[in-house]
Amino acid sequence: MSRIIITNNPMVQNKFSGKVETLYLEHADLADVLRAVRDKIHEGHGLLTHPLSGSVKPGQTYYKSVILTKEKAELEMESLRIIEDSILVAEKLLDDYRLIDLDLISGAIE
Repeated sequence: MSRIIITNNPMVQNKFSGKVETLYLEHADLADVLRAVRDKIHEGHGLLTHPLSGSVKPGQTYYKSVILTKEKAELEMESLRIIEDSILVAEKLLDDYRLIDLDLISGAIE
């Protein structure tokens, strides 16, 4: 089975470039990677790995890699649901971190 890796991790890019088709998003954050995965799913690619897999919580890691099918098919609703839910989780975490940062800075200034 042919695969595509979408990643913002330079180590993944270096290891798999030339072996597996890789879409490297150099300056992307977690939400950017997930949105790129969503775009590929809308094109007909399917998820092969869960976007929030691993024991590290989404807000505790900057890097993310997701594997998709290279072959296109009809839109997989389950893949779409998973990626949309993952984007919501990532965006919620970013909002939480923004609020925490604001509270910390406000406490130091006020």
